[in-house]
Amino acid sequence: MAKLYLAPMEGVLDYTLREILTSLVGIDQCVTEFIRVSDRLLPRSVFYRLAPELHHGGCTRSGVPVFLQLLGSDPNLLAENAARAAALGAPGVDLNFGCPAKTVNKSRGGAVLLKEPDLLHDIVYAVRQAVPANIPVTAKMRLGYMDKSLAIENAKAIESAGACTLTVHARTKLEGYKPPAHWEWIAKIKEVVSLQVIANGEVWNREDYERCQQRSGCQDVMLGRGMLSNPFLAESLVTGHEASLDERWQRLLPMLEAYSTQVIEDLSERHVHGRIKQWLNMLRQHFPQADHLFTAVRSERDPAVILKKIKSLQDA
Repeated sequence: MAKLYLAPMEGVLDYTLREILTSLVGIDQCVTEFIRVSDRLLPRSVFYRLAPELHHGGCTRSGVPVFLQLLGSDPNLLAENAARAAALGAPGVDLNFGCPAKTVNKSRGGAVLLKEPDLLHDIVYAVRQAVPANIPVTAKMRLGYMDKSLAIENAKAIESAGACTLTVHARTKLEGYKPPAHWEWIAKIKEVVSLQVIANGEVWNREDYERCQQRSGCQDVMLGRGMLSNPFLAESLVTGHEASLDERWQRLLPMLEAYSTQVIEDLSERHVHGRIKQWLNMLRQHFPQADHLFTAVRSERDPAVILKKIKSLQDA
């Protein structure tokens, strides 16, 4: 049976959004934002801050498992931190070989490692050896850094080192998020590896989902921006039913309120309004009502005023 995964979008898909999106039907597994490993064994507080689900058996309150994602380039340090994550109750450890951010790549993290298949192997192998056998080790990669010439070699390196699952974002770092997603390249990878392969990239609706499955050869798909712009996407893919736009908007408003309330509690005041607007901006792609709301609060910097505006829409 096909499974749906929620993508680890840095600076966007935090634990609050994971909680909200997994309260709906459809998502089978989540991955945290990356935990950067650069020079030491991180304190437990870092893991709990980025993955508070560890306090609940490594799952969201709806029971959806949340794998912890690590980012770095030192195999031994990553192994140490993976072991700590497992000891704290992480249901799985994921390794980031896909982040395209310049600041991350400059510090030898994310997609830049796709230039070094041997290093990918060493990282995955070290983590696999450090983590108990019952804890899955997975990885997420792009098709390459500047080009796709090492895509197959990278996938084979990850598999041979012991990863059980590989998620492939169907673009290179250079291609960023520019359409199209090259799902046919995922099919090429899937032909030469035997581990589970999950397709990722440019799935915004049912038509995209079905074309992605067909061209990639993968039944399992990871959803990112498509879920943020339409939180009911996974639900509609699983149930085969999509409610009217107005019905979905009315269901979404309490989620927006809950999200904004939690963000106000968690973040410093100068960052809160930007985080709320960030999600609203993505919702504009699917909901005209979100576009009107975003326009109304675009210049507002007081999060309490933004929250009040959201509540007023529910009362209308």
